Amino acid sequence: MTNFYLVLKAGLYRFFAVDTTYVMKKLALLVFPYVHQNWEVRYHRDVPLPPRQDVNAPDLYIPSMAFITYILLAGMALGLQKRFSPEVLGMCASTAFVWVVIEVLALLLGLYLATVQSDLSTFDLLAYCGYKYVGMILAVVGGLVFGSNGYYIALAWASCALMYFMVRSLRMKVLPSLVQEGMGRPSGRAQMYVTLAAAAFQPLILYWLTVQLVH
Repeated sequence: MTNFYLVLKAGLYRFFAVDTTYVMKKLALLVFPYVHQNWEVRYHRDVPLPPRQDVNAPDLYIPSMAFITYILLAGMALGLQKRFSPEVLGMCASTAFVWVVIEVLALLLGLYLATVQSDLSTFDLLAYCGYKYVGMILAVVGGLVFGSNGYYIALAWASCALMYFMVRSLRMKVLPSLVQEGMGRPSGRAQMYVTLAAAAFQPLILYWLTVQLVH
């Protein structure tokens, strides 16, 4: 049991090995990913480099901080609407967390059923799915500052950016085998569908978790 916790701690440490430069670059990448060229995660001796050495590396620091920020913004929005209560805020927090867990489990199942040969770990998927909290913050802030129009503009921007980010990030992990298997084969198509489905799901969950905070 002690060895298990040591291995878990060592595995989690890499996802929190960030610095200020990485955080700023990653946030910029999440908000405007379209000009980024190289999406490959870099390795050293078959081990992924920590986030502070590779902006493409997934991390759990930004999702964790973004989740907390989202909850604080939710409390502010509910307070402005005279709807704040600990129960409602707790429901917002639990719903946002549970949806990400469901998404991770669905991705794990999809990758398993598609027989994808990938080095994506559960923590990797949790990081990629957790980046949506950044988009949720952008949408809520847009709604609080600029009203309904600002909300939908920010939501559209965050959704497009997140979909692009997910496709470009996951394709480096999920789709390389398509080159070997061929796009026309059932397994190749299934792998492509898993990646596209993960990206297409992002606008729906962003809208579902934020719309009640600005209306």
